[in-house]
Amino acid sequence: MSKRIIVIPDTQVKLGVPMDHLRWAGEYIAELKPDYIVHIGDHWDMPSLSSYDKGKKSFEGRRYKDDISSGNEAMDILLEPIKKEMKRLKRGKKKQWTPRLVYCMGNHEERIKRAVEYDAILEDVIGFKDLNLSDWEVYDFLEPVILEGVAFAHYFTSGVMGRPVASARALLTKKMMSCIMGHVQDRDIAFGKRGDGVRLTGLFAGIFYQHDESYLGYQGNGSWKGIWTLNEVENGSFDEMPISIRYLEDKYARQD
Repeated sequence: MSKRIIVIPDTQVKLGVPMDHLRWAGEYIAELKPDYIVHIGDHWDMPSLSSYDKGKKSFEGRRYKDDISSGNEAMDILLEPIKKEMKRLKRGKKKQWTPRLVYCMGNHEERIKRAVEYDAILEDVIGFKDLNLSDWEVYDFLEPVILEGVAFAHYFTSGVMGRPVASARALLTKKMMSCIMGHVQDRDIAFGKRGDGVRLTGLFAGIFYQHDESYLGYQGNGSWKGIWTLNEVENGSFDEMPISIRYLEDKYARQD
């Protein structure tokens, strides 16, 4: 029996950014009632720890707490309509809806782990324990999870250096199975077939946030933003349906 999967790309929440689109997504998910909800990672942007990549600054606790609390608040906003609908069905003794929630850790969450590795004094002070992920089935950064024959990860690697694959076509060619990843600022898609005739899809899922990123400059922003519905998912094959952030706003913002 085929399944339905909702995919949420990078949300990159930090202090001061809009969050209402996450409620719109939660309302849409509650209405559609998929079998799986997959968040592809980088929900917590963690700008306070970005300097650890270059070794330029020491840890500053207040900004870390802002990063964590902002992401945790946004996660509650996303899940509130979903939990509300699950409770409604249970209370009304109707057919139950218990989706499997899958979270793929992103490189931005991985900043927490690297910070501890670079400065042992932070061990037991900060960690993944701070992230509001108790409702999710969590997979490590770059650990693929396969659902109904489709592989999901924050990104898939290529070559001995383990760099992200450069395109959806390369993703499909190198992995030889349907794969979905985030990490990249815009969407990209490629199609193929297995020897048994099963349709395969490689998908860069894009992003799901309203704000612009200053590091992208004037021309780097403006990427497609939204979530994905995967219909009739079975044995690695599915029909993909992009759901833009503008569509969600038009449909659900009136309830704000």
